[in-house]
Amino acid sequence: MPAPNWHDLGSVDELSAHTLQQVVVGRTRLAVSYVNGSFSVISGACNHAGGPLGEGRLDGDYIVCPWHNYKFHHATGEGEPGYEDDQVPRFDSRVENGRLLVNLEAATARQVQHHPHPLARKVERGTGPIRVAGISTTAMDEANPRPSTSERLLQAALDHAGSTCECETRMIRLNALKFRACEGYYSKSAHACTWPCTITQMDPGDELDQVYDALVHWADVVLVATPIRWGSASGLYYKMAERLNCVQNQITIRNRILIQNRVAAFIVTGGQDNVQGVVGQLMTFFGELGFHFPQFAFIGHSRGWSAEDMENNVKEVFASKDLVEGAQALADRAIKLASTLLGQPAPEHIARGGRKAHKLVGVVGREA
Repeated sequence: MPAPNWHDLGSVDELSAHTLQQVVVGRTRLAVSYVNGSFSVISGACNHAGGPLGEGRLDGDYIVCPWHNYKFHHATGEGEPGYEDDQVPRFDSRVENGRLLVNLEAATARQVQHHPHPLARKVERGTGPIRVAGISTTAMDEANPRPSTSERLLQAALDHAGSTCECETRMIRLNALKFRACEGYYSKSAHACTWPCTITQMDPGDELDQVYDALVHWADVVLVATPIRWGSASGLYYKMAERLNCVQNQITIRNRILIQNRVAAFIVTGGQDNVQGVVGQLMTFFGELGFHFPQFAFIGHSRGWSAEDMENNVKEVFASKDLVEGAQALADRAIKLASTLLGQPAPEHIARGGRKAHKLVGVVGREA
């Protein structure tokens, strides 16, 4: 065993004033707890994403990580019931002359029981034809479906991509997926925003993994269709976009670009006129994710502010040969660009200056 490496953490009187605190000694982070008149010391770095355990809270005998709510016993470092083998190191401590001493040579080893999520695999484009994913963001009552003009044109584009362009296609209807809204882990710490999203990692019932898989691992082309809602994209689109921040944040936090040489294009329809305003937001966000755009990257349809006879709006779109041809041509342009980009070298890193030049300093590893 390594020789003891005792370190003076400070005055017992001062340390006992807090039931839980984070103490850093060099590169070693410690979670120091004071429970029932006794001190315990475990690693201050959570197994999951390196969260600062000492800045969390006590729930009975367990320290709850402030980032993602993983739990570890305050004295043994073991995980909560059912995850006992997922443990952080424990450190021996003793009190001498009113001072708390800790042996910085860990008494137990770190054991990680949680396996990497399948989405965390290496991003590699396999062989095969161009792959086109369509994402419909229309919300409706699934039990009583209604016509959707944006989804109608998206389906026309996908049918064309599959039959005429001989692409593989996949339709994703956000309305059919059960997924939680973003819960703001990034607001706790930039490093608390993980890939894949922590919600996806912790909740097997969260179905946004289908969108993550399509955008990061599967599709060469992504066609996004949305109705206009009060001059903006649909609420489901924004719910998805907030969760897609975990893709963009990898660039900021890790200088890791998950989306390379992929193409996005857009279909926007609505009774109100603001097609270009909606598309501008879509292009800005998808551009920040790493997507390229074909020339004339969207099609749109609107009958204007005063056209409140929405049943006629639906009839017009569903009967329009021109709009179907426009959706097909949009698919053609996107597929052509994707074919050009396929196999081209992609940058491993991007220049930060002028975009997000402030370099983050903080938790990037899992020191003891």
